[in-house]
Amino acid sequence: MRRLLALLALAAVPAATASAQLVEEVRVGLTQHNICVLDCDNAHKEQGPNVSGEIVFASPDVLDVIGSPRPYVMASVNLGGDTSFGGAGLHWNWDFADGWSFEPGIGYVIHDGELSFPFPQGDPRNDVISESKVFLGSRDLFRTSLALNRDLGDKWGAQLMFEHLSHGQILGKGRNQGIDNVGVRVIYRLGE
Repeated sequence: MRRLLALLALAAVPAATASAQLVEEVRVGLTQHNICVLDCDNAHKEQGPNVSGEIVFASPDVLDVIGSPRPYVMASVNLGGDTSFGGAGLHWNWDFADGWSFEPGIGYVIHDGELSFPFPQGDPRNDVISESKVFLGSRDLFRTSLALNRDLGDKWGAQLMFEHLSHGQILGKGRNQGIDNVGVRVIYRLGE
C-alpha cells in the first residue's frame, strides 16, 4: 500500500503544477472489480467497486511518431479492501462519429494485492485463501485498456471503459491470474 500511495503522490506533482494546456482531462468514475471476460476462473474472487481516477495530459511532440498518444496517470481504489493500483501510460484516441471516440491504451501499474500463497504449494491451508484472493504473481503489472467516449458538450464527456491487469509472464513468473474491470467515468476537459 505504501508503494501505491507513493506512486499517487508522485503522479499528483505534475498535475498540481500543470497549466490547463498541459493537463487536458480529468476523469472520475466507478468500475466493477474483477469481472468475467474470457477466463472466468478467478472472476468470483475480489468483488466490489473501484473508484477510478485519471489525469490525461496533452501529447508531447516526441510521441507524434507513434500516433500522438496522450500520457496519463491513474489510480483505482477498491472499496472492498481488495486490490488497488496506480500507474501511468499512454492513450490513443480515434474519433469515429460525431461526438464519439474509441480509446485504446497501454500502461504500467503497481498494486497492493496478493502475489503468492502464504503456505508452501500443495498445503491445504491455501485452498481457503485461493477462494477469495487473486494471486497476481508480480507487484508491477501491465495495464491494457479500451474505452468508448461520448462528448456531452465542450467541457464534459462520458466514458465506458474496460481494463485488464496482468504481468504477461514478462514482468513476473509463475502465477498470472490477472484482473479485469469494467465501468463508467465522467470526463471533464480543461482549457478554453
